[in-house]
Amino acid sequence: MELADKAVGFLLSAISLSIFTYYTLWIIILPFVESDHFIHRYFLPQEYAILIPVFAGVALLSFLSMFVGYVMLKSKKKSA
Repeated sequence: MELADKAVGFLLSAISLSIFTYYTLWIIILPFVESDHFIHRYFLPQEYAILIPVFAGVALLSFLSMFVGYVMLKSKKKSA
């Protein structure tokens, strides 16, 4: 099982690093590149740079709130 845990950890690290690199290039480097350069084909429009993290944050907070509410309701039923 230790090898599987290392493989999953490596995969998650590689995915996180690639997302971080893509986002960094998209937000920090791309505005300084000419708009007719071929590299712009590989990136989404700049508006999505704000919309995607906001949507992900709202979804995460909603999920966490529902989870905490579910756990609180379940623990209240057990104690009663």
